[in-house]
Amino acid sequence: MEEKPDATATATATATATATTVTNINDLPQDILIRILSFLPTLDTITTSLISTKWKPLWSLVPSLNFSYTHFPPYNNFSTTRQFFSEFIDRTLILKPQLPLKKFRLEFIYEDRYRYHVDSWVRYAIKNQVLELDLDFFIDKSFHIFEPEAKPNYDFPFSALRNSKVRALKLCRCDLTLPANMESMNLWSMNEVYFDQVYMTDDTVLDLFKACPNIEVLKFEDCYGMENLRLCSEKLKRLDLSSFYTAERELHLELDCPNLVWLNIDCFEMGQFCVKNLSSLVEFHTFIVHGLEYYGQWCRVVKQLHQIAHIKHLVVQNWWLKLAPKDVFPKDFLLYNLKHLELQTGYTTYDLLGMAALLELCPNLETMHLDPLYKVVEDESLSEELLNKPINLFMPNLKEVRLKAFVPGQNQNQFSQFVSLLKKQGVVLEKIVLVSLYNGTSLPPVILRRRPPRAEVDEESSLHVEGSPER
Repeated sequence: MEEKPDATATATATATATATTVTNINDLPQDILIRILSFLPTLDTITTSLISTKWKPLWSLVPSLNFSYTHFPPYNNFSTTRQFFSEFIDRTLILKPQLPLKKFRLEFIYEDRYRYHVDSWVRYAIKNQVLELDLDFFIDKSFHIFEPEAKPNYDFPFSALRNSKVRALKLCRCDLTLPANMESMNLWSMNEVYFDQVYMTDDTVLDLFKACPNIEVLKFEDCYGMENLRLCSEKLKRLDLSSFYTAERELHLELDCPNLVWLNIDCFEMGQFCVKNLSSLVEFHTFIVHGLEYYGQWCRVVKQLHQIAHIKHLVVQNWWLKLAPKDVFPKDFLLYNLKHLELQTGYTTYDLLGMAALLELCPNLETMHLDPLYKVVEDESLSEELLNKPINLFMPNLKEVRLKAFVPGQNQNQFSQFVSLLKKQGVVLEKIVLVSLYNGTSLPPVILRRRPPRAEVDEESSLHVEGSPER
């Protein structure tokens, strides 16, 4: 009878042969080397041409360009650095073959005298059928310390995108010049738009959707100029609105996006918030600075939960005792579909009473992650009645509780009391996870796993420690 070859031995022999064949990076096929180079800044990619004859042409075949100002060697002053950086980009685009681009990314501290340079770079990318166009003229604050405050922004030539292949457009610290007839732009392929520090009026937003009717992902961060932001789209699936501070006027927000599945509202000051149709929403995040002057903003956002009661994932802060859900929502309001809750909270009596009020609305919750809440002001004083009110955590289906930033030696008493409360009430069906941070380093989590129920095991010992943090 013929013996069958050992599968394990065959696999080992194959792996050994492969390892023997490829002894260093030079032995990799050209397409893999080009793929690796596509993750590097273009300056580093060009530098690899000095390695050997094989590497010399590879940089010109990489289907992406990443002109990173932060990786460019600095010269005597900012002005000289900018000049050499600009010349480097010009030379690179002249020497590079005209091949389709997957991505064109530019980091640059813009000055008006470089306008024609930047225009030519943008048009080069579009001419070469770029799929992702990313222009960042801010980078970070450190690059603007010695810059004039009233320096003009780059005016992005939106009309240059007409009939282009761009799928993702990312602009940071730009102005927009839109053509008169936006419907004729034919930007059917564009489905991702990210604007940061971009001035836009209400009409600008409406025109944007006229030119790009298939936008699925939209992010506005630190944008300004709008008064009534109305987003009405059947294509939009992800929406991120961050850092909207309007000292001059209150912004009104209206959402009518029936296919939106993910929504984030972060530090967003608004006068009114109206949800018309978010029937497909699954995940909702909100963060507002935890100070009394911002409570009204948080309240306006959270009150809309009755319009999206079907969500499965909620990220929110613990202001729930002050909100008094029973007085705000309809009597029969419950978040029946909510399975996962991420709550930023403390562990004072005020916080635990608020947590209990929220959990009463979440009868089918399965996992809860608790993150630290950084409070600008101290808790409001509680009446004698509330101080003596028992804290009952109603979570009949809860499988896991994860507590983040549990630092050994800090707030140990509050954490211990809360964990004891969870154990005493028996609300966690599987495990409690304590995620520790020590000197900015994440330590191995402490896992308190529930033992199978036995007659001889009492309530207080029904959770046992599976791991402990390394000191």
